[in-house]
Amino acid sequence: MGKRIVIIQGHPDPAGNHYGHALARAYARGAAAAGHEVKQIEVARLDFPLIRTYDEFYGGTLPESLREAQDAIGWAEHLVLFYPLWHGTMPALFKGFLEQVLRPGFAFSSGAEGRMPGKGLTGRSARIVVTMGMPSFIYRWYFHAHGLKGLEKSILRFCGIKPVRHSLIGMVEESQSRREKWLEKMQDYGAKGI
Repeated sequence: MGKRIVIIQGHPDPAGNHYGHALARAYARGAAAAGHEVKQIEVARLDFPLIRTYDEFYGGTLPESLREAQDAIGWAEHLVLFYPLWHGTMPALFKGFLEQVLRPGFAFSSGAEGRMPGKGLTGRSARIVVTMGMPSFIYRWYFHAHGLKGLEKSILRFCGIKPVRHSLIGMVEESQSRREKWLEKMQDYGAKGI
């Protein structure tokens, strides 16, 4: 029996012609061919405001334009997040999207005084796919992959999503053969639902 998979494209360019978009399409092809149910979210095509205050985050309402995206995340058993590395982390639009949809009452609950918040998205797994111009080992070794770790630990695991796997794809403009190998790998990951 197939998994319920949601692919979230975090590239802020709505044109959809970047390598990360091709990777997401390859993943979706593999997943659909293997019988998984797939939904896709294109963050760049959504219109939503950024959260600016504590009160907005904890007491505000989800914009109607994001209701379908949040429902899809709630429906999913596995999330696949694609984004390009910008200034060591995810693009601001993608971070703003996550702040909107992963709100208290959905992604986590407020803990009693002195206790950790409850995790609202347990029972889900994720894969994070990050494309970058630098070699991925430099990002891991020299920069300690701090942006990736923040997403993995402070956002996804905080909400109860685990395991969280990741694919760091460096030097994306350098080698067409490497790009093709990663497309094949993404299609395989999609087929396996991982």
